[in-house]
Amino acid sequence: MGRKQPPDFRKEEVNNIMQRWRAADSCSLVGVGSVGKSNLLQHLADHDTHKAFLNVNNPDEFKAIIIDPALMGPLPSGENSDQIRCWAGYELMMHRLFMAFYPFDMLGREDAKRFYEAYQSLQDGTNPLYAYMGLRYFELGLDFFMRRGVRIVFMFDEFEDLLKQMPVKFFQTLRGLRDANKRQLSYLTFTRSSLPVLVDQFDIPALEIEPFVELFTDNLLYVGPYNQTDARRMVENLMGRNQKSYPEEVVRFLLDSTGRYAGLLRSAFRALDKIGELDKSSLMNDEALRRLAKQRAIREEVRTLWHSLTAVEKYVLRAVAEVGEYEDSAGARQALEILVQKRLVRTDRTGNRDLVIQPPLFRLFVESNPGDDD
Repeated sequence: MGRKQPPDFRKEEVNNIMQRWRAADSCSLVGVGSVGKSNLLQHLADHDTHKAFLNVNNPDEFKAIIIDPALMGPLPSGENSDQIRCWAGYELMMHRLFMAFYPFDMLGREDAKRFYEAYQSLQDGTNPLYAYMGLRYFELGLDFFMRRGVRIVFMFDEFEDLLKQMPVKFFQTLRGLRDANKRQLSYLTFTRSSLPVLVDQFDIPALEIEPFVELFTDNLLYVGPYNQTDARRMVENLMGRNQKSYPEEVVRFLLDSTGRYAGLLRSAFRALDKIGELDKSSLMNDEALRRLAKQRAIREEVRTLWHSLTAVEKYVLRAVAEVGEYEDSAGARQALEILVQKRLVRTDRTGNRDLVIQPPLFRLFVESNPGDDD
């Protein structure tokens, strides 16, 4: 479990998500690498957040359960692997359901025993019959809580991995479970690009997965960097944990150079000691920024951000940085709109209409890497 966040953490994003959850809607979050995804998901899973936004007093009334594909073991490939892959997905979701409600006080002794038996049956993936029956055992386990009016949101971290590893049938069954429990069951996905873009990128049959994807069509939310309050709070926390104290101008430099992206902000803070003295002169021009950009941790973090983008988004960014050609097209214009929503491009604040790459450390990376650093 990550460090607990204050109640107003990511308040704009959380409020938008909670509006969807109040309506029992599913929600698709899109954010670039380094955006601070883990802290947001942990905050969304926290009962205190549900209590504040959803007026849920009993933690067993509502659960937001994180599903991390990294917790799945190696999966087989080949012609007959779909059955086992689906089983692995149901097993992971059932296990997280088990962990979320253990020791099952709300079920009573008899139903707790039956739930545990269903859980144990689903655990046995060596039996081909059980693999085929995985959905039924998961459905049975879920039903113990649905019958008691519990509301559940399954939050899929790194959802790209599931899209790549699971057969379409898995997502069709998730849609079926949602349809059977419309007011109580919903999903949240966190990805680096929108679901339609990923479906196209991974060559997934669009018509076959459409019933699942359409759950999120009207509920796409872009997650940007921290706001000023959250970012300053993070810097103060880092200073406290590392017994450091920096003047206000250095704190402002950190916030501005990183654009308040959580991963980049953390790496920049740790790199401050390695870039020499930070006087007002170096902070006023790009000297300190360029010294910071040369640090290995910073280069790795901006690469994480870069690799989270699509090929056409990279193409547009190179054009904005004037290190690549640009040919106008509907795809390029759409990519630019998405980059603006991802807070990676904005209009120059001096009043002209020039486009500027954000944050500054990322801008330096794009300007210095005009080749195919994909």
